[in-house]
Amino acid sequence: MAHAPLIYDLNLLLESGLDEDRREKILADVETMIVKQGELLGVHDWGVRPTAYEVRKHKDASYHLIQFHATPELLQALGHSLKITDGVVRYRVIKLRHGTPPPPEQRPAFVATGDGADD
Repeated sequence: MAHAPLIYDLNLLLESGLDEDRREKILADVETMIVKQGELLGVHDWGVRPTAYEVRKHKDASYHLIQFHATPELLQALGHSLKITDGVVRYRVIKLRHGTPPPPEQRPAFVATGDGADD
């Protein structure tokens, strides 16, 4: 019995202060690894957002969601690469279950005005 290939989400947090070229290089390297050993399904850039708590002395990060099909070997190689890449604040690979809804479209970032008004 053939099973549908597993879909994974890579939640990738990059340093918000990275220059554009470095950020694009990290993302391109990840996408290249996935394309060589798996199948890239989607890339979502959610922009710079505050983290829920301080992570490695960072209070905000550039959030990215990458969806893909992968083998266990690709997951291991991807994890190793991200661990040693400068500029990666945190990453998490999640195996999606059948019937998981698609990711939400980018929502506007919350902006605190600091004036106490609830407009």
